[in-house]
Amino acid sequence: MNKRTRKRPRAGLTTLAALTALTTAACSTTHEPNAEPPAPRTRPTTSHRPAPGPPSPSAADGTDVSACSDADCEITVTKPVTLHFPGPGGSGRATLSVTEVGPNKIEYEVKAGNNRSKGGATGPGQGCLTYLRAHGSGNSCGPLAPTRPSPQPDAVVIQATTSADGTALLHIVSP
Repeated sequence: MNKRTRKRPRAGLTTLAALTALTTAACSTTHEPNAEPPAPRTRPTTSHRPAPGPPSPSAADGTDVSACSDADCEITVTKPVTLHFPGPGGSGRATLSVTEVGPNKIEYEVKAGNNRSKGGATGPGQGCLTYLRAHGSGNSCGPLAPTRPSPQPDAVVIQATTSADGTALLHIVSP
């Protein structure tokens, strides 16, 4: 071994010893006889309540279920409710029955003529779109913005969006 190789381990040990001394000095506490005792530390209190989510969007028709009787409304629901409105393509009356509403949850069933469709969503920002047509219907559920859906030709569009505060926003849109 040459001298250069031997100096490296010693330099490393010297550096390590210096760092250890600094760390020990930084972590040690000294008590001076005339010093005031340190102020007691207070711990922040924690709450077991879930953090409040964003407020529910306000609905254009408030909570007025009768506003949906023409198949064009935007309401907020907080409990099970049944709505009646004209079905698509002259198929008679349609019924939307909200069966469950809760924090970040909604479940419902739609009936029009011989068509039946169920939808349900659970989770923040989740919802369902139901397209109700004279000869069939379809659902799509997942992440949704609480904005009004676009009207579709020959279809009644129903959108239900969850909210953290236990309300659900319903849109019913006709052509």
